[in-house]
Parts: sequence; structure tokens; C-alpha cells
Amino acid sequence: MEVVVEGFVRRLGIFVSHAWCDGVRVEVGRPDVRVFLDSAVRSISSTYSIEGLKEHPVVRAYRNVMWRLGIDPTKVRPSSEALVRRVLRRSSIPSINSLVDICNVASMETLIPVSVFDMGSVKPPLTLRRAVTNEEFVDLSGKSRRLSGREVVLADSSGRVLHLYPHKDSIHASINEGTSKVLVVSYGAPGVPKALVSGAAARTSTYIARFYPAARCSSVEVSA
Repeated sequence: MEVVVEGFVRRLGIFVSHAWCDGVRVEVGRPDVRVFLDSAVRSISSTYSIEGLKEHPVVRAYRNVMWRLGIDPTKVRPSSEALVRRVLRRSSIPSINSLVDICNVASMETLIPVSVFDMGSVKPPLTLRRAVTNEEFVDLSGKSRRLSGREVVLADSSGRVLHLYPHKDSIHASINEGTSKVLVVSYGAPGVPKALVSGAAARTSTYIARFYPAARCSSVEVSA
């Protein structure tokens, strides 16, 4: 899977890491994944506080780049921060499905935004680029909005926006009951070490392989 980083995005210091795992199966309510998710929630709850989280250097790095993109991170959180904040406020996080739950654990543990996509629905190559003015973004709930052109998006070759950096995935190529090959993408920001970002993708792949021993996972690639 080729992922291209556009020059405008590269100059901002934004980059991605990606990997894929084949031979997986989407399961809802899988008990061992639920136990895994609950264990991560307990660990996160004992590691961070609401006040301390916003001062964490990784969280601050994503917040800083969001300000540069014209996004107020006190109103729209980076996806990893949003997950951790939900845990700290509610001491729980909803289970979505086995693959999304695994992804969320890796994202919370590393504080790196991570997406998982149905690779069979993605039309390569992918491009991390500046949004086009009035381009459509459809979120996971099906709600549509038009982008201003200041945002950074991950899009496939058909022009569909898969992710609104660094906080929201779209409905396009979202994980579904037919997913058998999953694409893992972790998103970097200026000041965040590439090793940490690639490590978030690697951790997600490792966790997928743990719960799906027959899965075949690729090595992690960095696009910067």
C-alpha cells in the first residue's frame, strides 16, 4: 500500500506510518478483547489525569499543529487524547468491535492517533494532503460536512476522504463485518518522534496478531 505525503503537509512536519494485517475477522462483543480493553482502561486511569494529560509533550504536539491548521484543540481533540479523556472522565470506553477496540487500546497507550480501515475498500495510493475547498467529509455516523480547504486529510485515489487529521475517521472504508484485511495508519506531528508513531502502528499490528494468530501482518512503513 503506497501512501504519499503532499509537499504542503510535509512542510508542516506531518507524516504517517502504516501497516496491514490479512486474515482477520470482525467480531462484536468478543469477551477476551473486552477484557483487554477494560485492562487498558484501568491502566490509563492510573497513569494520567485530566490536567496532566494536556501538558503531555505528545498531546501538546498534536494540539500545536491543530492550531496551525485553524482547528481549536480545546473544542476538537486529537483522537488519541479524546479517547484518554473519555476514560478519565467516565472510567470506561464503549466496545465497538474487535479491530476498533484493539486500535483504540494502542492509540491510548501511545497517545498517537491511529486509524484502522477496511483495506479491501481502499483504492490506492493514499495521499495525505491539504483538503480541497468544499470537499465533502462524511463521518462515521453518516453526517456530512464541507471542508474549508485548511484541513489535512487522508484520501484514496478515488478522492474519498478517509480521515480528517488528526481527530476523525470517515465512514468510507470503515471496518465492517466483511473486513478480512485491515490497514493500520498512525499519524505523526512535528515534534513527535517517528519511532513513536511507527511504534503505534506496530503495536496495533502486534495486538491484532495476538488475537488473530492466523493473521499475516506486514512490516511498518513510514511516509514523510
